[in-house]
Amino acid sequence: MQAPDESQITRILAQIRRGEGGAAERLLPLVYGELRELARRLFRRERADHTLEPTALVHEAWLKLVDQEKVDWHGKSHFFAVGAQAMRRILVDHARARVRDKRGAGRRQVALPDDLAEQEGRAPDLLDLEAALSRLERLDPRQARVVELRFFAGLSVREVSDILDVSVRTVEAEWTAAKAWLRRELSRGTSG
Repeated sequence: MQAPDESQITRILAQIRRGEGGAAERLLPLVYGELRELARRLFRRERADHTLEPTALVHEAWLKLVDQEKVDWHGKSHFFAVGAQAMRRILVDHARARVRDKRGAGRRQVALPDDLAEQEGRAPDLLDLEAALSRLERLDPRQARVVELRFFAGLSVREVSDILDVSVRTVEAEWTAAKAWLRRELSRGTSG
């Protein structure tokens, strides 16, 4: 059985999909805290001197989320998965702009889970991770989506299986394969 707040969120997402006025304004107070927690989780993997704040990240992501037309929201988990994807893209765009501004001097390292991190102890930077994920997406879109949902959105295997409409066992296998592939790619270096 769904928690009341989850069913309320799902109901408002359906209202947004139908274009009902005021639905986004009703949704924001219900999801703001979780979006903020998601941003905090993402920032734990970022440099300490990051120029973007979690609040700004949430606000930029919110604008992208409510501006989505024709999104068939499949509930709360799907909403937060898309939110995590939006935040990741904002962080990557921010990193690219910083590198452009500093001509390569501002590369940002990102902390990976122990089972995904490089063995030498040097954390890959966000742009290297993004490049590797882009290559993985071309090779195996579902594996890339599993990484995005598990790593960036922080969703459970069960939540990912629901969103992707595949079995838990499939998600576990895809997650294991994707981590091994990314570990190998990141150990080679992806930014040249």
